Amino acid sequence: MSKDFLWCEKHRPRKVENAILPKKLKDVFLKIVKSGELPNMLFTGTAGLGKTTIARVICDELGYDYILINGSEDGNIDTLRGKIKRFASSVSLGGDVKVVILDEADYLNPQSTQPALRGFIEEFSSNCRFILTCNFKNRIIEPLHSRCGVYEFNTTKKEMQVLCSDFFVRLMSILESEGVAFNKDLIAQLIMKHAPDWRRVINECQRFSIGGQLETTVLDNDANDNYNLLFKSLKEKDFKKMRSWVAQNVDVDVSAIFRHIYDNMYTHVDPAYIPQLVLVLADYQYKNAFVADHELNVVACMTEIMANVEFK
Repeated sequence: MSKDFLWCEKHRPRKVENAILPKKLKDVFLKIVKSGELPNMLFTGTAGLGKTTIARVICDELGYDYILINGSEDGNIDTLRGKIKRFASSVSLGGDVKVVILDEADYLNPQSTQPALRGFIEEFSSNCRFILTCNFKNRIIEPLHSRCGVYEFNTTKKEMQVLCSDFFVRLMSILESEGVAFNKDLIAQLIMKHAPDWRRVINECQRFSIGGQLETTVLDNDANDNYNLLFKSLKEKDFKKMRSWVAQNVDVDVSAIFRHIYDNMYTHVDPAYIPQLVLVLADYQYKNAFVADHELNVVACMTEIMANVEFK
């Protein structure tokens, strides 16, 4: 699918000043752009807050060449070093400094790949800066923390009210530019439902406006119906249906799958087995940051749940 087709890419902010961010955080990034000096940075916060967008925008505004590497896909030490070395040694079109944006750095193995990354930062320090993004900063080893300025993208409740208001205006502009008719109350409810995951809100609007009108079904909680199919397969110990469900849903944030099961366990699970379920979920949630095959990891988790947990 072309990136230009995706609204979240098409309408991605091109300047820091246009990003939906808390004022203090935005001011910090504006000062970095104004100074022209880019430090190594670690951006941390939940999905959809704009961490990768800001990394790219800062590079664009400073005129620096950059490479975007996904830690969950290219987490092998040799692959990572090869990409960084080729990029660092290539001719720069944007001045002396180049930038490596390492997305989802918390997926890198903390025993092997992350220590190696620390070495890469030092090895290529003469002409490269590094911007790491992660959802969970506690999964990033301390030596990387100490070599980067750490920037928190999570927000307070007071800040969230302002951001939701700003995003409301931005979303109306996106819908109008795409020729989509909408109800203001509907998009306000959608923002409140998914905030602060701005990317998801935009994706949902695109998904439910194919006919030129934002459908009211965008608010339907069809996720529960979908997860009920998973709980049913677990209860019936139907491995085939469970595996099929995972294959169809693993493209979403895997952490969201574990979290949904955790949030709804009292509805579906025999109370005597809840402690066991929590231990299994926590174990595989942790493993998920380091495995190469996320589908296999989720299937293994669901299989262990089927074997050791009883449902209502």
